Amino acid sequence: MDGLESINQYVLDTVITADSNLELYEMVDRDEANAPLIGEHEPATFENDGHRISQEHDNAPPSAFIWALTFAAGISGLLFGYEYNSSLHCVPSQTSLTVVSTGVISSTLVSIGTDLGHPLNTLDKSLITSCTSLGALIASPITSILADRFGRRAIILVADVLFIAGALGQAVTVSVPGMVVGRTVVGFAVGGASLVVPLYISELSPSASRGRLVTLSILLITLGQVVAYFIGYMLSMQSGGWRWMVGLGAAPAVLQFGLMLVLPESPRWLVKADKTQEAQKILRKVYAVKVDTIVDKVLRAIKTEIAEEEATRDDVSKAVSGNRAQVWLASIRNRSAEMFHVGMNRRALTIACLLQGLQQLCGFNSLMYFSATIFSLLGFYSPTMTSLSIAVTNFICTLIALLIIDRVGRRRILLLSVPVMIAGLIACSIAYECLGRPTLGAEPFNKTMDPDARSPWAVVILIAMIIYVCGYAIGIGNIAWQQSELFPLSVRSLGSGLATATNWGSNFVVGLTFLPMMEYLTPAWTFAVYALVCAIGWMCAWGIYPETKRLGLEDVRGLLKDSYGVQESLRRAKIRDP
Repeated sequence: MDGLESINQYVLDTVITADSNLELYEMVDRDEANAPLIGEHEPATFENDGHRISQEHDNAPPSAFIWALTFAAGISGLLFGYEYNSSLHCVPSQTSLTVVSTGVISSTLVSIGTDLGHPLNTLDKSLITSCTSLGALIASPITSILADRFGRRAIILVADVLFIAGALGQAVTVSVPGMVVGRTVVGFAVGGASLVVPLYISELSPSASRGRLVTLSILLITLGQVVAYFIGYMLSMQSGGWRWMVGLGAAPAVLQFGLMLVLPESPRWLVKADKTQEAQKILRKVYAVKVDTIVDKVLRAIKTEIAEEEATRDDVSKAVSGNRAQVWLASIRNRSAEMFHVGMNRRALTIACLLQGLQQLCGFNSLMYFSATIFSLLGFYSPTMTSLSIAVTNFICTLIALLIIDRVGRRRILLLSVPVMIAGLIACSIAYECLGRPTLGAEPFNKTMDPDARSPWAVVILIAMIIYVCGYAIGIGNIAWQQSELFPLSVRSLGSGLATATNWGSNFVVGLTFLPMMEYLTPAWTFAVYALVCAIGWMCAWGIYPETKRLGLEDVRGLLKDSYGVQESLRRAKIRDP
């Protein structure tokens, strides 16, 4: 008990010290905000606890090293998009027209036939399709703790091993339990990678290009979805083609594992681990400079932010010396207390969970998964290829987001793109109401029917869904994954893990409710409900989501000290814009 009381006292001392440093940070920040705009030949600067960090190199284009590193880490996104969607698109279009009450996920699993020992029943299909999301939901908060203990790169390597094991396990299994285990292992990999990869990229990126580099990993997710559509369509014609499709997911994981062995750890994690010299070498490559002036200033800013955490860690180690497990558990308890008891951390978690929840509760993934079913009911000749148009739109608009996110800003893009989503959903709702047909239990269109029987309203629905996807991909689809920049280093991994768990929990809820909503509320009202969710999310984001473009990771913390910092962030953004 004495040890625990000492730990609690250290946490309290840390919070008091952090508040004192943040007051100094705010004083420096106000001085900068009141200063006149600097001439074009004098680089803009920003002060953090007395250390001046030049913006000259930070505003330069990312180096070839950081682009290569981001792409290598982003292969996890490609795996995520491919693996998570591979089981949904591995049947020919004729099979996807066999619509039952459990929707396209169950109907695609018909292609497995008796390969798993017997024809799949409803329970089998539900277990196979839901275990991936459940595995990701379980893995993400656990991974956040492990990423602080063992490093970001180590977790990516473990995720690659899980991707390989899960993919090969699915490819060779001959039973339903084996398939469930394989999909669950993939879920663990997806949950870990979806948390750590944006965190890893964010901590390595210069602030001026952090948004686009994190978005690159999201772009690779959408590319994986497109690849899954194409490969699924081709292999579905082959006997046992589904085994090849899930098994091919191991190939990118092998490639990434090899690349990550030679890529560096996050410099911010290395500083926490007392490996400053290694961090210094990596930062030289990140900023593409040979002199240490800029690198030293960045290192000093990182050390300033984590000084309180380092002191707490040293004291806790002394308080419970001789028992490593107890030291580690005490460290986890400290971070949890700091996460929920410190106001700026609670506000950061609220924003991150809001964005991740909105990303899923807007219904996007369900519309992606069941788009072939929807289009078959609407009378499209090839619903699978029509669904591909949605995936391609998602990819193209995510590419647009990559090009503009660091120039336009996260907040502005989000507030402009969500109304586009609402417009698309309302148009879908109206068109479905005018169509006067079909629920998921209706008879689907097939090749023997008259193509003229397709209503023009079906085309309106397709166009409206494309508009909706455009708004999603440019905005909330990638902005939610900028979550790591909101948290200070001491709770960055934990906060990102909880926000990612919110994403997967919301994904599970939407996947569970989408088909019943389509059947009992009708499609028109289902789209209307998603539009209402988007509107509520927009109002919340307008009130609490600050602008973080061009702010260093160590700079964002001051915004959330006493409030959500929306107005302060907008004022800073105007000053920092070239």
